Amino acid sequence: MMRDRESSDEEDDRENLIQQNDHPKSPLRSTFQIDDVKDRFAFNRRFNFTFSKRYFLAIILPVLVLILYFITDIKNLFQTTVTNIKYDGSINSMRESELRALYLLRQQQLGLFKLWNHTLANDTSSTGLSSFVSKSSTVEDLKSDLLSQISLNKQIQQALLSSHQLGNLLITSDNSTDPSFGGLGRCRKVDHNLSQRKTVEWKPRSDKYLFAICVSGQMSNHLICLEKHMFFAALLNRILVIPSSKVDYEFNRVLDVDHINKCLGREVVVTYEEFAERRKSHVHIDKIICYFSQPQPCFLDDERVKKLKSLGVSMNKLEVAWDEDVKKPKKRTVQDITAKFSTDDDVIAIGDVFFADLEKDWVMQPGGPISHKCKTLIEPSRLIMLTAQRFVQTFLGDNFIALHFRRHGFLKFCNAKKPSCFYPVPQAADCINRVIERANSPVIYLSTDAAESETGLLQSLVVFNGKIVPLVKRPARNSAEKWDALLYRHGLEGDSQVDAMLDKTICAMSSVFIGSSGSTFTDDILRLRKDWGSASLCDEYLCQGELPNFIADDE
Repeated sequence: MMRDRESSDEEDDRENLIQQNDHPKSPLRSTFQIDDVKDRFAFNRRFNFTFSKRYFLAIILPVLVLILYFITDIKNLFQTTVTNIKYDGSINSMRESELRALYLLRQQQLGLFKLWNHTLANDTSSTGLSSFVSKSSTVEDLKSDLLSQISLNKQIQQALLSSHQLGNLLITSDNSTDPSFGGLGRCRKVDHNLSQRKTVEWKPRSDKYLFAICVSGQMSNHLICLEKHMFFAALLNRILVIPSSKVDYEFNRVLDVDHINKCLGREVVVTYEEFAERRKSHVHIDKIICYFSQPQPCFLDDERVKKLKSLGVSMNKLEVAWDEDVKKPKKRTVQDITAKFSTDDDVIAIGDVFFADLEKDWVMQPGGPISHKCKTLIEPSRLIMLTAQRFVQTFLGDNFIALHFRRHGFLKFCNAKKPSCFYPVPQAADCINRVIERANSPVIYLSTDAAESETGLLQSLVVFNGKIVPLVKRPARNSAEKWDALLYRHGLEGDSQVDAMLDKTICAMSSVFIGSSGSTFTDDILRLRKDWGSASLCDEYLCQGELPNFIADDE
């Protein structure tokens, strides 16, 4: 049909030309007319083609733009430099996360390899009862190692996902492999098997006394000295005389002396006041046998001797049991003590025994070396115990970490030791964060003598799952708060030794405890936790097993 239409158009054109030629015109004009028609025909064709081309471009260009819009990220096309700047940080963060994950994977590989070797060693060990006991004793170690690997695996996941926006959410929402949700308890309590304790009976003669003398250090040192005096008194069958507050600390404000007697069901300790009354104010030490000879006999200086004499205490000349230096104490046995210190004198003294190395396995076991019916013999007074419980109920709850962060005077003390035990605050924070990850505790009780500048920096760096974990200290006295009302009513509020014992008690009640290596304050807390049964598998010294990443030169 298109062909018919084209042929008819051509025929019409011919007819028009013929009709124009039928009119009589001059030859010149007709020639120009024919040329003119041809020119116009050519012009029309060029015009139609140009016009059609414009229409085509007008239609095709929007289509191309639409296609480009849907297949190209215009935002990235025009903002290339901005994007590069914006994502540079995230790329670096991802690389750091990957490197951290690779390091942790390596640690996990070494841990699993060690565990594998351990199981192989057990398989090749001898059979029989001894083998069974040995394997049973390693079950707890195996559990601990497996839990450690689970924790390490979680750290790897956190490292890989930390650079992603939803990383922390994914980790925290998946508790199916968290031991704390499966009853495994990474920081569960330690079973010390108290039934296997090695103890001695304390059955003193009613007229024989051991006069306690404690000189070295602060309150914690004196409490350890008293504990060792109790062991000596039990071995020598004597009643222990607690020192007077005029020459020592006011022990009656922080300790429950009657508690000790109740635990043994008999009188084994008396206060100095009770002893002086029985002796009718004629207090005489019949014999002083010094346990230590160096740097001076009984570790007694002239000032302490003057205080004793001003109290009305008289004494005979000091004797030395053996050559013993407080800096290098020798290991002594029960037989050594009974052989050197047994006497028929009514009142004897042996001087300061804080540094004595006597049957350490007995002394350090839970509950101590003396047979009794309580958890521990030396513990805080009832008022301090109740105040600590009320503080925990008010501020901490049942799941908290306690941190003893010793700083004052500790820099020089620690740097004199090899290795040093004084850690930069950022390194200490890293160590604390690792304990938090294992314990999964929401709050930390802070017992410290550090300056606000140090504790403030520490607080900003103690973080778990992207959130700051609060460091809680005991607040100043506030009448609106009732947790410390007992101390206030009994006149114990503001006493530095009472405050120190209160700190110890709160720390001993914690789910997990982090202590300061080399501190007797920490050692006394560990003793209480061990005796009370509150010690956990996660208890440790701050940055235990690590060296400080920076140590200052000596003076």
